[in-house]
Amino acid sequence: MARRNKKKPLLEQVEITDIGSEGKALARVENKVVFVPYTAPGDIVDIQVTRKRKNFLEGFVTKYHKYSEDRIDAFCEHFGTCGGCKWQHLPYEIQLKAKQQQVADNLERIAKIPLPEISPIMGSAKTRYYRNKLEFTFSNRRWLTKEEIEEDKTHEDLYALGFHVPKLFDKVLDINTCYLQNDFSNKIRNEVRDFALKNNYTFFDIRNHHGLLRNLIIRNTASGQWMVIVVFYEDDQDKREKLLEHLKNTFPEITSLNYIINSKANDSIADQQVVNYAGTDHLLEEMEGLQFKIGPKSFYQTNSDQAYELYKVARNFAGLTGDETVYDLYTGTGTIANFLASKAKNVIGIEYIEEAVEDARFNSELNKIGNTSFYAGDMRDLLNREFFETHGKPEIIITDPPRAGMHQDVVNAILESDSEKIVYISCNPATQARDLALLNAKYEVKKIQPVDMFPHTHHIENVALLEKNI
Repeated sequence: MARRNKKKPLLEQVEITDIGSEGKALARVENKVVFVPYTAPGDIVDIQVTRKRKNFLEGFVTKYHKYSEDRIDAFCEHFGTCGGCKWQHLPYEIQLKAKQQQVADNLERIAKIPLPEISPIMGSAKTRYYRNKLEFTFSNRRWLTKEEIEEDKTHEDLYALGFHVPKLFDKVLDINTCYLQNDFSNKIRNEVRDFALKNNYTFFDIRNHHGLLRNLIIRNTASGQWMVIVVFYEDDQDKREKLLEHLKNTFPEITSLNYIINSKANDSIADQQVVNYAGTDHLLEEMEGLQFKIGPKSFYQTNSDQAYELYKVARNFAGLTGDETVYDLYTGTGTIANFLASKAKNVIGIEYIEEAVEDARFNSELNKIGNTSFYAGDMRDLLNREFFETHGKPEIIITDPPRAGMHQDVVNAILESDSEKIVYISCNPATQARDLALLNAKYEVKKIQPVDMFPHTHHIENVALLEKNI
């Protein structure tokens, strides 16, 4: 039954039946799918529709008539506003079941090729405090709670240090406790905010572009090393050094203390100079006896423990004997390449970002690995017949592309390589499915292994093994 509310209907007594895309649950009303966040299958709710399309609706819950028997209490005070962990109200077993189904649905509906049985998803041993990197934003436009707005008074304490509220670029939720990174991260962040407020430091105004403090990035390793990067918008040496000196003295555990002055339009630090204020200019992560350099700009899988499990799956799928030339596409800082090197004849890594390639070479030298080589350039330009002729055709290709998947030219180059095996690691099963369909011209999918890197979110990694058709 629907009651009209202006042009957008209010849907009453609707049962949530399933978990859908992007972490939202769904219901079906009059042959249309309705996507609703923060609900669970079995909830019976009233839904205020906010978006109408031909084949689906979107909305939010205005009233719960019955709660799902599967629903649990969220453990974070910011749940429902932050948007970072949308599935805290679902038991982890149900999250894993939904992710397994997400992989199956994408591969079957998009790839439309013969597929093997999908192996049971590998869950994360840690479901809290599992990330090794978080980025926070300073803002003079704090997100106000519904209660604060209803107070109908002027709020002077509008400074925040936390996460952007979803779909609102200029509103930041002030974070007290976050359960994604080791609790020491909370201590650092809260101390930075308290010191800044006590000393009248200004927070960034994203609309008008002014203010001293802009971003705070905190990284850590499994071995207990910590990196802090304070990003300033304005160049005020006196205030900058007072804050950094305070952090240095308050937290001697910080291994690498750095700062950036970023006065450009966006928050990206890829093109910014990082200044090391105290300690080393990098961290060292360890995996199976290997060490990996992590600089302020380095990419490293954000769940260190589960990254090890992911790479073991890739190594197992590759089935190396020690005689193979392996190509590691989108190698980043060479983590997978160096991880596999002892089992291969040689490993060739290709990556777009020059700084990442420099880190990859450093990691090989650090671990005394002599059978790797790394090349920087656009994958679609670099990976071609001439490259194969120069460096040798690969017996095995490992590919771990970004969410957009592989460009058609890269897929064509892989097909031309005539590699015996392809191990495709993906953070987006939808684009992976598209690419698997293209590779099906010469390769058959033999194994599929989903790996959960991000508990309480809808994100999922998936590893597929392809072998050349006989």
